[in-house]
Amino acid sequence: MFTDSHCHLNFPELADQLPAIRQAMAVAQVDRALCICTALEEFDDVHALALTYDNFWCSVGVHPDNEGIAEPSVQDLIDRAALARVVAIGETGLDYYGMEDRKGGRSIADLEWQRERFRTHIRAARACAKPLVIHTRSAADDTLAILREEGEGGSGGSGGTGNRAGGVFHCFTESAEVARAALDLGYYISFSGIITFKSAQALRDVVALVPLDRLLIETDSPYLAPVPYRGKTNNPSYVPWVAQQVASVRGMALEDVAQATSRNFDALFTGVLA
Repeated sequence: MFTDSHCHLNFPELADQLPAIRQAMAVAQVDRALCICTALEEFDDVHALALTYDNFWCSVGVHPDNEGIAEPSVQDLIDRAALARVVAIGETGLDYYGMEDRKGGRSIADLEWQRERFRTHIRAARACAKPLVIHTRSAADDTLAILREEGEGGSGGSGGTGNRAGGVFHCFTESAEVARAALDLGYYISFSGIITFKSAQALRDVVALVPLDRLLIETDSPYLAPVPYRGKTNNPSYVPWVAQQVASVRGMALEDVAQATSRNFDALFTGVLA
């Protein structure tokens, strides 16, 4: 019924609890999950999840905020994307959040390595015709600009249709204007448990404007557990709470949100689910 389009089940907070998590998913009618890679060093563990369980798939990519790890080449990503049950490139993108505290006072100009890494992922995604999973935080203008510069503004559907990679802006926290720009590029928008937070009314307004056929839901677990579990370790069995908030905002039945978002998951990855 429900599909979690973005989770990190290999992270230590969740890896040791996988049998219990899978049982909780079954009870909550969460049928499928996409396990996201954030470093080449962890790819084998993420890929093993997808190979072991027939309702898991995975991505390959290096998170924009990760430093001091293996830097991917286009060919590194293409080679891993060709493996069974690897359905996306990412997560990738840009993260300029907390320049003073988190990045040692460096300037945005100092983060050119992030921008080059992002371009590498886009080029790999276009070469292997698999969609991008995009992380953007405090960097929306540059994220959109680089996508356009790399050819993602052209015509064609998501998931590699035409000459575009397409993909999804995951864990969306940006403005309505950024959402419209992403939609104009043909991308999907995915919402996490953040939309259940009391302070997130502006984001709920974005939920209302995204076309139903471009909307996904996710947990981004182990982070960002939705209300009523806020502050606890998140896991895919909580994604129905995200769907419930979408249903409330849009005046829809929960079952209809579940069906639409699962259908969108299939549409985004058409031809690569295996």
